[in-house]
Amino acid sequence: MEYLPVNVKRLEETFEAGDVVNGESLKAKGIIKHADALVKVLGDGEITKALTVQVDKVSASAKAKIEAAGGKVEEPC
Repeated sequence: MEYLPVNVKRLEETFEAGDVVNGESLKAKGIIKHADALVKVLGDGEITKALTVQVDKVSASAKAKIEAAGGKVEEPC
């Protein structure tokens, strides 16, 4: 399986505090082309907004940055 990488700096630039980041919202913002694509959030850059991230995978560094900014990561079971 191939995951589409999305860095936390892209989330910081594109989303507002309190937003939910998932396939639908990433597609709506033009970051990915298909809402059902497999997405992995990576830790490049900084994030200061509290976001709820609901994607297929999140790197350990991205998770730490998202949580440090007051956000949360909800990965599928």
